[in-house]
Amino acid sequence: MITRTLTLASALSALALSSTLAFAGPGEAGHSHKSFAAGEPGDPKKPIARTIEVTMKETEDAKMLFEPDRVEIKRGEQVKFVLKNTGKVDHEFMLDSVQNNAKHKVAMEQNPDMEHDDPNGRRLAPAGMSEIVWRFTKAGTFEYACLIPGHYESGMKATVVVK
Repeated sequence: MITRTLTLASALSALALSSTLAFAGPGEAGHSHKSFAAGEPGDPKKPIARTIEVTMKETEDAKMLFEPDRVEIKRGEQVKFVLKNTGKVDHEFMLDSVQNNAKHKVAMEQNPDMEHDDPNGRRLAPAGMSEIVWRFTKAGTFEYACLIPGHYESGMKATVVVK
């Protein structure tokens, strides 16, 4: 009887472990970046072409926005984004293509408290500050956006044109 109980317990443990492993994975697509649409993480030890201060905030008429909402950058330029959340709620800055941010937005709708560990994005609490150094190696039109549910629809997106 003891052997049968131990065998059953072992089988159940193995089943539970295999079920857990079946669901374990690398995480949501787009949250473990190896390549980026808008370029690559910059090197803070190399010269910064310019610093762009980006403010995240809400307005009294319930809009959410970035200032500036459009930037132009030369291909090859390394830029430091200084991010400031002057609003009353959390906001995030995700620099990517419009298409990649649209996919990320869907993932955020399913998991709004998702933690990010990406060089092209930051989530900031009210009064928070952060920096991102980015090298724009590709020409095109990109965006930085807040993908917390409801924020993008409230106007939190900005255009980045790389020439």
